[in-house]
Amino acid sequence: MDEYAPPDEPMRILHADAHILVLDKPSGLLSVPGKGEHLADCLIARAQRVYPEALLVHRLDRDTSGVIVFALTKAAQRFLSLEFEKRRVKKVYLARLWGELEPRTGTVDLPLIVDWPNRPLQHVNFETGRPAVTDWRVVRHEDGTTRVRLMPKTGRSHQLRVHMKEIGHPILGDPFYAEGPARDFPRLMLHAESLKINHPDGGRGLAFSAPAPF
Repeated sequence: MDEYAPPDEPMRILHADAHILVLDKPSGLLSVPGKGEHLADCLIARAQRVYPEALLVHRLDRDTSGVIVFALTKAAQRFLSLEFEKRRVKKVYLARLWGELEPRTGTVDLPLIVDWPNRPLQHVNFETGRPAVTDWRVVRHEDGTTRVRLMPKTGRSHQLRVHMKEIGHPILGDPFYAEGPARDFPRLMLHAESLKINHPDGGRGLAFSAPAPF
């Protein structure tokens, strides 16, 4: 990976109340600190400067942008963590892929596990991999690439990135899984476009979204 140079920009708050904080994470910023002082700058650290009580619920890859939710109480953290575990959270990502993906809709069902000699990379393994399922819906084709919405049914590390590579359409700008001209883009073209959750206080359904910057 290249040197860590997180973007220096104001925090984009999509929603805040007594229980949850919803942010639009920029590409290039870690969700949580990495190992070493040089990887200390991250979204949760920035959030905690304004909301000291902010607690982690889930994370986005460093190079993925978009909607992420933090809890502001221990009870909210427990509630939301269980919602993710039980797959009651609906996530939609927007991505740009190499090549023209056909058909217009489909599903990838390939089990994933960490590739230990090459971690943090993940790979498909039918013996020891954990179930991983992704639905896709093509938005449009653009000059030999495809704009697509991805709906993960599971939450494995690098799931969308590996699944798209495995069907021959890596996400543009992916430093881990794209090769050649597919890699030669200014950022990973993957954005968490929307998140639907049940609110920890009362369970009402809420939807949050942020437009893709690409």
